[in-house]
Amino acid sequence: MRASGKTRTGGCAIACGVLLLSGCGGGSDFKNEPRPAAAIELTGVIQDSGVTISPDSVPGSGPVSITISNQTNDAHTVTLEGGTVQETVGPVNPRDTATIQKTLQPGSYFVKAGSERAVSKEIAPGSLKVAAKKRDSSGKLLLP
Repeated sequence: MRASGKTRTGGCAIACGVLLLSGCGGGSDFKNEPRPAAAIELTGVIQDSGVTISPDSVPGSGPVSITISNQTNDAHTVTLEGGTVQETVGPVNPRDTATIQKTLQPGSYFVKAGSERAVSKEIAPGSLKVAAKKRDSSGKLLLP
């Protein structure tokens, strides 16, 4: 029995060694390119005086997610406009939220709140600036 116990242990060690070596990449086809940019989370609020986006600037092009809260007494559609982008969500009911997700290129954008009902004073749009630098997520911890 002793001889067969050593054989099993030796065979197991060899199998583990083969598995470890097979997991090592040796090909030259691997490109160490920067990770794509992670989405930047922005917040916004619709008030009777205007739309506010915070922060109002993004350090570079890439995906952006804007969660907007409607703090007025009327339902509003929310529109992100700028360059070739025109993304609309809503209507967003009073005291409710909506999210716009878009990949933005460098430039200036406006976030507008519209209403089907005529209002005495138009709600001023919020502005968002996207810098020309391209973002990436290389070197960032805790990303999926």
